[in-house]
Amino acid sequence: MQHNIHKISADQIFVDGMLREDSVVVFDNSGKVLSVDKLADHNADEIDKRQGVLVPGFINTHCHLELSHMKGRVATGTGLIPFIQSVVQFRDIEQSVIHQAIHSADKELSDNGVVAVGDISNKIDTIMAKASSDIEYMNFIEAFDFLDDEKCEDYFQPYLEVYESYKDAGLICSMVPHAPYSVSKTLFEKINKVNNGSKLPVSIHNQETTHENQFFKTKEGDLLKFYSGFGLPIESFTPTGKTSTHYAFQHMNKSQKTVLVHNTVMSLDDIQFAKGWSSELYFATCANANLYIENKLPYYKDFIDADVVMTIGTDSLTSNWQLSILEEIKTIQRFQSYVTTEEVLRWATINGAKALGMVDTLGSFEIGKKPGANLLTQDSKKETFSLQDASVIPIVNAKGKWY
Repeated sequence: MQHNIHKISADQIFVDGMLREDSVVVFDNSGKVLSVDKLADHNADEIDKRQGVLVPGFINTHCHLELSHMKGRVATGTGLIPFIQSVVQFRDIEQSVIHQAIHSADKELSDNGVVAVGDISNKIDTIMAKASSDIEYMNFIEAFDFLDDEKCEDYFQPYLEVYESYKDAGLICSMVPHAPYSVSKTLFEKINKVNNGSKLPVSIHNQETTHENQFFKTKEGDLLKFYSGFGLPIESFTPTGKTSTHYAFQHMNKSQKTVLVHNTVMSLDDIQFAKGWSSELYFATCANANLYIENKLPYYKDFIDADVVMTIGTDSLTSNWQLSILEEIKTIQRFQSYVTTEEVLRWATINGAKALGMVDTLGSFEIGKKPGANLLTQDSKKETFSLQDASVIPIVNAKGKWY
């Protein structure tokens, strides 16, 4: 093998959105792809041949790294409203505990083959970990004011300070709305003003529960208990008669890449409406978090039939048992096995890179990219390969670190 050249092959390699046999990916020592060739074009003794499936580094399009200290603290299956109430209760933990959990979660992501993350930040807690991380982060500085136009400025200023802190630290960031039910028209305007002229993506939590749509359609449901429980005034809110996505899109910039997160109860009609709203729209699914919180999954067939761009996130350790894209893939296929392996691998790699604006460098084995590489492998005693039995072994990350 030539010095500083890595020729890696496997039983199958995920190239151009398809699983191929008899291929080899040639990397330089920095992890840059030099070529993708047929195995027969190289001498066998030059090839590092692995058992399993070789895939680009995983892209996690939705996470809350700063909530990592709450792992195991919030009960499963309660529904979104009690979940959010529990999260608020555990926000004020000793700072050293928070930072230790963040560093540990960042390492867990990396150990699980994740090379890039779209991460939600409400505070500055993750800046230190991200500045030294092996992972590329697209930081979504998330703001909310609980539909309170009058107090919008009071809510907004601390988030703007967080945004400026990320910028000062040299980290890539955009300001984003939390969810339709928590962002006023005035706050949407302020967020858009911060992002004016930016080509960076934004995200928003969308249709995570039936109560969200019920609130916008008729101003009924458990969200009313949520607002009253926190003493939040919503007298001025007028129901729209439509689902929450319609409200959000009235106030968002359709020319920006937009990641809709969760979409757990989104109908085919709403998916098609959203697709028509913008050609720069991406849908992030966090399957294990949906099960953790609501005991429910999106109906993926509707998204596939609508031919939208799906991506995968893990959400936080508050709402998940681990931070692993492979475990998300397993859950998706376990409950909705019609989602093919090639399809779901596209969600986990190239689609995620597109959504985070990182497709020029990540997401696929293409010449000039530094996408990282993972081996999906399983116990050699198994006769046939199955993702349900697989584990992930990182080979190289996007920053040229070889494992």
